[in-house]
Amino acid sequence: MPRIKIISVGKTKERWLQDALQEYLKRLKPTLEMEFQWSQSDAGLLSLAAKEKHIICLDPEGKMMDSVTFSSYFQEQLEKSGARLTFLIGGAEGIPQEIKKAHPLISLSRMTFTHQMTRLILVEQIYRATEILKGSGYHK
Repeated sequence: MPRIKIISVGKTKERWLQDALQEYLKRLKPTLEMEFQWSQSDAGLLSLAAKEKHIICLDPEGKMMDSVTFSSYFQEQLEKSGARLTFLIGGAEGIPQEIKKAHPLISLSRMTFTHQMTRLILVEQIYRATEILKGSGYHK
């Protein structure tokens, strides 16, 4: 089963965001395993990232995709990574340059979101990607 890890600065504090994340995690459970790791600083993010083999960074300057293109990209990256994929979400200052230089960047939007909202949007897009790949009607 594919395993996705999301490493982010800060935790999800708002109850409604936590509830939304839990709903998507429940939907994803039959398809893939999802894990979260939290960092309190850029140094912590660097340390956690150093332990990962296949990282995709979320950054406003990264490649923008629609959901169908992301689903193909997601599948391709899972195949390349041996079904072990890590997404990084930075804090207020973004992802440290040394990480961004070494890994692909994707963007959910040119707009700026809180790391908490970014986490929710990313998880929903991962769920949407899995549904697109299955051919379900969720994407319509």
